[in-house]
Amino acid sequence: MDVEEFVRRQMDECIGNDDITQKLARHIQRIKDVPPAYAESFARAVIREVENTRGLTGDFFTFERSGVKMGDFGVGSRGTGDFFAHREIARIIGRTSASVGVDEMDDAGAVLLDTRKQGATNNNPQTTGELPKEGGEGPYIICTVDGMHSRLSDFPFLAGFHVTRATLRDVYVMGAHPVMLFSDIHVADDGDVAKIFDYTAGITAVGEVMGVPLVTGSTLRIGGDMVLGSRMTGCVGAVGIARHLTARKETRPGDVILMTEGAGGGTIATAALYSGFPDVVDATINLNFLLASEALLASDALTSIHSMTDVTNGGLRGDVYEMAETAGCRIIIEEKDVGSLVQPDVAKMLLDLSIDYLGVSLDALLITAPRSEVPAITDVIQGTGVTIREIGRVEAGKPESVIVVDGREQDFTPRFREAAYTPLKKVVELQRCDFEDMKMKVRRSADAAIEKKQRIIERIRPKST
Repeated sequence: MDVEEFVRRQMDECIGNDDITQKLARHIQRIKDVPPAYAESFARAVIREVENTRGLTGDFFTFERSGVKMGDFGVGSRGTGDFFAHREIARIIGRTSASVGVDEMDDAGAVLLDTRKQGATNNNPQTTGELPKEGGEGPYIICTVDGMHSRLSDFPFLAGFHVTRATLRDVYVMGAHPVMLFSDIHVADDGDVAKIFDYTAGITAVGEVMGVPLVTGSTLRIGGDMVLGSRMTGCVGAVGIARHLTARKETRPGDVILMTEGAGGGTIATAALYSGFPDVVDATINLNFLLASEALLASDALTSIHSMTDVTNGGLRGDVYEMAETAGCRIIIEEKDVGSLVQPDVAKMLLDLSIDYLGVSLDALLITAPRSEVPAITDVIQGTGVTIREIGRVEAGKPESVIVVDGREQDFTPRFREAAYTPLKKVVELQRCDFEDMKMKVRRSADAAIEKKQRIIERIRPKST
């Protein structure tokens, strides 16, 4: 419970401070084992802090509200709303010196190791390096970060394990060797300190097997004293080095699309736990993707690969759509070749729960490459004991993704949200809003953020002499 939010809402309803104090004190005592006097003092202190921060004006204290809620717009739900929001984030960031930037919708970014122009001075210290030439050699620094699955708060080891595996996948699919991990964890005020330790054990279980050290991080409380309860959230990031980039933009007409088997990660574990299939969680505890990627990076087959990605964001529907948009190609998926690549226990659970396996994260590896290179790539992957097969192709044409079912092409664009994979998500899925109206409001807020950024940059930029 966010006590600051509680007070703000009560004040917006013109409820008096004495009534707010009593209401909040009762809520505090429901969660914390504290005397009534302490709960009341706590409540009055919250009210005083909220009063001190109401009514402030100016760029540093206000923002252009969109009037659109995160949940209503599907942010974080890996569907059309989420993709739209991320493209607006990319617009706010703008054009940078990155070799692979956020506008390309890869899960990791890349910069040439030395991007600083020789002409940079103390008066103009921006790192505005030249973009590498097409096909140029690195080394490139790869950086990525993944948030833990929010529903794994009560299962810290699983949260740490799966987010670490996810962030390492994002490094590998850029053709990079991961060299270090970093971590961030936030536990609410009433959470057990042991959550930090179990979460860290999950991270390092993956890191130690893969030889990637956890080198730094941050540990904080969610909202400090203002959030009651035991909720945990956090992220794990990774840094890697690459010489041959395999970003989505390198997908080319004529490529074959290969996919490895997948058993899912945090999403499938969450679906299993909250739908009454805890035994299925065991299927997600593996390093198949990472070991197969390591084998590829150690082989000559890597340089024949055009692009790689992992099946996560909104499932295969979301990832191939983003690949098509980024590369400007038409992607065709053969549905008959995909289903058998889902781990059997996971596939059965998804079928029993009526969850669309094409719209949920499977944590499989997607590869695009010329057909002539498929045997070599397949040999390397299968040599690690991981199944891989061809599931589609890339053509020139309008950027779009389609799926062939029973010999007929069908639309394969992502839905508003990823497939509903828990009972609660099935309820939320029934909610419908005017998406076009929300997009307009969200874009207006993004425009305001860009304008604010420019105002502040003008203020803080060193003046030339």
